[in-house]
Amino acid sequence: MKKIIYILSIFAITTACENNKKIVDAHGNFQSDATTISAENMGKLLEFKIDEGTIIKKDEIVGLIDTTQLNLKKEQLKASFISIKSQSESVMSQIDVLREQLKVQKSNLKRIKKMYKEGSATKKQLDDVQGQVNITQQQISSVKAQNASVLSQSQSLNVQIKQIDDQISKSVIRNPFSGTVLVKYAEQYEFVAPGKPLYQIQNMELIKLKAYVTEPQLSEIKIGQKVKIGVDSTTEEKSIEGEITWISANAEFTPKIIQTKDERQNLVYAIKIDVKNDGSLKIGMPASVYFE
Repeated sequence: MKKIIYILSIFAITTACENNKKIVDAHGNFQSDATTISAENMGKLLEFKIDEGTIIKKDEIVGLIDTTQLNLKKEQLKASFISIKSQSESVMSQIDVLREQLKVQKSNLKRIKKMYKEGSATKKQLDDVQGQVNITQQQISSVKAQNASVLSQSQSLNVQIKQIDDQISKSVIRNPFSGTVLVKYAEQYEFVAPGKPLYQIQNMELIKLKAYVTEPQLSEIKIGQKVKIGVDSTTEEKSIEGEITWISANAEFTPKIIQTKDERQNLVYAIKIDVKNDGSLKIGMPASVYFE
């Protein structure tokens, strides 16, 4: 009799423990959300001081592409700009001379018109002075058009200089955000071209978990919802808080790495959860999700 009571007691304790055990709502793996940084200019990679696994800060200079040819071209453009500017100043001085000349001619024209009315000047004298005024005005218009062409060249050179400055600034490789270098694709002194991958970086402080839920579970979750993430450890499951940031609008078959062969026939929806990393979470690690 005592033996039967003991067995029943053990069974009741076991059943209670199983009932208290929290049911996993979803399974998933931590995924790479890395960014590949590529070269934005062409040339030899004179400096490139990063290694895989190192943490680099935002705006930290990690490399430099040779800018010798760009600087030489910039100097050439600056010399042309100075020459164009000198031409513009010369043209403007011509306009100043013509304006003074026109001022005198208009004064003479006014005087001749008065004399013509009084009968002390002939029609030819009036026409001659008026012709001089007209010619000078045409000359001023012509010189102004010439100066406009010079100014246009000057503006074009100024734009080209700014483009060179932009290329030079892009030759300095600045890290866009703080993170850990996952992969290094280039080495110092290699020749690189725009678009060539240099390194891959990921912010490991905030890692993304991709998990899968069934259609009935969709009504239980929403973007911005806080959830509990369970990660295996040597002693017991470690619990971390996460936040749902994305829910797929399309169903898909359950990935092989998540479920058994039979369960893989089920249609599920992918979700993504942002999780703050204390340093223990790694890409590819499995995790469980518990909806609160």
